[in-house]
Amino acid sequence: MTVAGRVILVTGATGGLGKAVVTSAAAGGATVLGVSRSSGIRADVGTPEGARSAVEAAVAQAGRVDALVHLVGGYAGGRTVADTDDALWTSMLDVNLNAAFYMTRAVLPHLIGSGWGRIVTIGARLGVEPGARAAAYSVAKAGLIALTRAIAAEVRDAGVTANAILPSIIDTPDNRAAMPSADFSKWVPSERIAALVLWLLSDEAADVNGATIPVYGRA
Repeated sequence: MTVAGRVILVTGATGGLGKAVVTSAAAGGATVLGVSRSSGIRADVGTPEGARSAVEAAVAQAGRVDALVHLVGGYAGGRTVADTDDALWTSMLDVNLNAAFYMTRAVLPHLIGSGWGRIVTIGARLGVEPGARAAAYSVAKAGLIALTRAIAAEVRDAGVTANAILPSIIDTPDNRAAMPSADFSKWVPSERIAALVLWLLSDEAADVNGATIPVYGRA
């Protein structure tokens, strides 16, 4: 399994999972271009213009983009559907679905044009097993999964793959701070998800396309 020589664009690069993916990909010999609002390629990928500028900046720096690892996302819940206001609904769709649409739309012409490419997105178990008091998040992640599979169907003859990883709870500092009384041993370490991401980016994973891969740990 290798990503050596590949140019990988990672959104949400400064998050807990993003740092693990960036570190692992760089250690594997890839050129990694991180996107965030505060460092690396600075862009708000939650807007069409921001996503487009991020891809353009990556191509300007590295000459091409071989893969997109889209890690931008966020959770907010705790409300029933009846109590979910417009702001919560819109924010979950924006961060978990719309940003993915903008980024994949911007990068796909580059991947298809080169005849080789990889897209990996991060869904969630709630995207396939919706729960109470998490409707906005669940719907947004379900949409992300559908988007990824639709892309996979469109690019299957172009040398490009698109796959989604579905974690339960990722063991990150932010999640530990948010749920200090939880049993962290049941969560999925970010480094293990990063290892799966790298495999999906490799030539060895060329036959895996349109997959939704559960990574639930014991949560």
